[in-house]
Amino acid sequence: MAEIRLLILSPEETLLDTAVDAVTLPGSLSPFEVLPGHAPIITSLERGAITWRSGTEEGKVEIASGFVEVKDNQVVVAAEK
Repeated sequence: MAEIRLLILSPEETLLDTAVDAVTLPGSLSPFEVLPGHAPIITSLERGAITWRSGTEEGKVEIASGFVEVKDNQVVVAAEK
């Protein structure tokens, strides 16, 4: 199965840099999921949780707001915690 590189950055630090199977993001209009092969997109994020899974493991980071770019199986989030 293809993987997605998930990179979550805040102004202070890199919060996460890992390979995952799927990512769910708190989009401004509604939450959405990114799977391998997702179409390119740039959008804003609202307060909520970024969740991901890799195999049987799951993780979560709470954010106040931010932006995300999805392109070429890479998800880059610039977020305020």
